[in-house]
Amino acid sequence: MTPCLLIAGPTAAGKTALSLAAAEILGGDIINADSMQVYDGLPLITAQPDAGERARAPHHLFGTIDPAVRYSVGEWTRDALALITECRARGRVPVLVGGTGLYFNALVRGLAPVPEIGAVTRRRVADMLDAAGLSGLRAEALRLDPVAARRVEAADRQRLMRIVEVALETGRPLSAFQADTVAPLAAGTWRGIVIEPDREALYARIDHRFDSMLNAGALDEVAAFAARRLDPDLPASKALGVPQLMSHLRGETTLDDAVSLAKRDSRRYAKRQGTWFRNQAASWDRINTLDPAAARDALAVLLEGEAT
Repeated sequence: MTPCLLIAGPTAAGKTALSLAAAEILGGDIINADSMQVYDGLPLITAQPDAGERARAPHHLFGTIDPAVRYSVGEWTRDALALITECRARGRVPVLVGGTGLYFNALVRGLAPVPEIGAVTRRRVADMLDAAGLSGLRAEALRLDPVAARRVEAADRQRLMRIVEVALETGRPLSAFQADTVAPLAAGTWRGIVIEPDREALYARIDHRFDSMLNAGALDEVAAFAARRLDPDLPASKALGVPQLMSHLRGETTLDDAVSLAKRDSRRYAKRQGTWFRNQAASWDRINTLDPAAARDALAVLLEGEAT
């Protein structure tokens, strides 16, 4: 049985093109592993595969979740594993592609069996962040769970909140739960590839791609999304470019300023993704080019002997 192929990398690195090449080489189905591309209604701003790309191979979990839903890592893992099983039953190779490191970790390292966090604890930790700031939150995370806290970047608010929430809710550190996890994909049933291009070249591509999104109608797409008046704390409301363009639509900033901020935040996000994959997927194969033809050639070398 050909292993599942996991393709990861920062935003705008060429993951869609590489996943299509992999699907064509291996005879595969493409399964989304990007936490924003799962949402319906934002295909342009989240850079989902277009109709032509989807016609080249079966695609799954792209634009399937209503943005009013808070789709969790656990729910994605359940859905992705079901699709992996279904693809293999049809003799197809699952090709999982995206930039969400937590999704990949859930498959190859497992999800910690942590109990649900109650509203009182969530409010307590949110109040702590408001009162003490990010540095205070990190100090509390280090006090409660130094093992987990040292694995997290100092600016990663969401993961630091999670560490504190789990410790306060359960009386047990998150790192202890994590030590009890079992990986859904066993070693030998998958292989991973990270696209790791030159940073400055990637930044230039990010800027160019955002301009292309606008030219294709991304502002109208975000306007339709804004008309739903969803909770701004929902994950889809925080997709790259969405908060900035919504600010412009509310008359709070010019379009030029909104675009500049969106590009800046996208570059910063790409930098964080690169750091994450260097730390968390250090043993995965690397492809270092942004050129689609060169990337496909590099992929073909890596996959030699695995084609259907």
